[in-house]
Amino acid sequence: MKLFGTDGVRGKAGEYLDAITVLKLAKAAGIYFKKYSTTKKILVGKDTRRSGYMIENALVSGLTSVGYNVIQIGPMPTPAIAYLTESMRCDAGIMISASHNPFEDNGIKFFNNHGDKLGIESEAEIEKIFHNDDLLQAEEATGRNIGSSKRIDDVIGRYIVSIKSSFPHDLTLNGIRVVLDCANGAAYKVAPTILDELGADVITVNNKPNGYNINESCGALHPEEVCNLVKEYRADIGIALDGDADRLVVVDEEGEVVDGDKLLGALALFLKNEKMLKGDACVATVMSNKALEDFLAIHKIGLIRANVGDKYVLDEMKKNGVNFGGEQSGHIIFSDVAKTGDGLASALQVLALILRSGKKASEVLNPFELYPQKLVNVKVLEKKPLNEIDGLEDILKGIREKGIRELIRYSGTENKIRLLLEGKDKKEVEKSMKELESFIKKVL
Repeated sequence: MKLFGTDGVRGKAGEYLDAITVLKLAKAAGIYFKKYSTTKKILVGKDTRRSGYMIENALVSGLTSVGYNVIQIGPMPTPAIAYLTESMRCDAGIMISASHNPFEDNGIKFFNNHGDKLGIESEAEIEKIFHNDDLLQAEEATGRNIGSSKRIDDVIGRYIVSIKSSFPHDLTLNGIRVVLDCANGAAYKVAPTILDELGADVITVNNKPNGYNINESCGALHPEEVCNLVKEYRADIGIALDGDADRLVVVDEEGEVVDGDKLLGALALFLKNEKMLKGDACVATVMSNKALEDFLAIHKIGLIRANVGDKYVLDEMKKNGVNFGGEQSGHIIFSDVAKTGDGLASALQVLALILRSGKKASEVLNPFELYPQKLVNVKVLEKKPLNEIDGLEDILKGIREKGIRELIRYSGTENKIRLLLEGKDKKEVEKSMKELESFIKKVL
């Protein structure tokens, strides 16, 4: 049984993630973290899914059974868990959330004592312990060594202060009208409070979670309501978060969703102009449009590409001494402010950019045009390593010579290969895709 995916452990609550599996996973994680322990404390937060109660109690039971003291803080955004884990000097932090997934799913994300998501090696070690029943039993605590748990409800203020301090002190949101969609998720209290305290006129929707309506036809995955309300209320901007508030979708004053790559480009240039962009570069993923790369190059900003997943973006940021990066899906990381993608911190930087520019959102957040892309999924009989496919490199060399960027990768769950081509000339992209697709079908 493989537990960890690209972002922690995730699956259908009560089936893949049942109470016994979670308890066992908690014990394994506790045993792992004890090796580096300094405080014997672990922080646990969650989003608003009904299954969060079951998973939280199973986690607490497993962690206390191996000697950990647990601090429960209730519904809070994922980036808040990362921040508070370090701030409260905990050995680790755990977030119970399946992010943008529907309420039936849930997940568990782990953070180390610095508030960083665990690397692949650490996840593999926890998974190894999970499958070692003898070790799990041997590490069970008894008597005075059994851990305790307590619930703290006032930590929300720490996170609010942290996020508010990231907004330039010489700016105010007075006179700015914002439509805010909380996705009935973890930020339903925090997000309206932060924007209101900074002076914005906030029209908040989907901030009444009932355990089942998280991400349901709302939030970052479904910004249609925000688009309509921005026009209806003549707002300056719309902000849509996802269930755990680590993701941001922006809607301009015309009710149009801002493309994620355009948002990254505008923010990178803003940071450079403010002399806040370290390394004169930013990190995006292999999925980002080449038009972003070319736009940044014009402004002497480098683009470093990472694998899909915000933790891989953060890894590249650390390796290259860069403080800004993100995914076109809306996970944006300002590492001077947050340890992981933070929808609220990102939203405040977008608002600062608009205020500094003196322009409307539709003007300043639309800095370049995207290049045409063509994406095709092809069923395959076997997932042969790409470097072992005779003739593939010759085909790709010819495509690159036309100024077209390619991305080829196998699906992680299906017998499919995903082909992505993009370039300035749409007809040339489509023609090259036909050639590549035909070739792949012959060899695979």
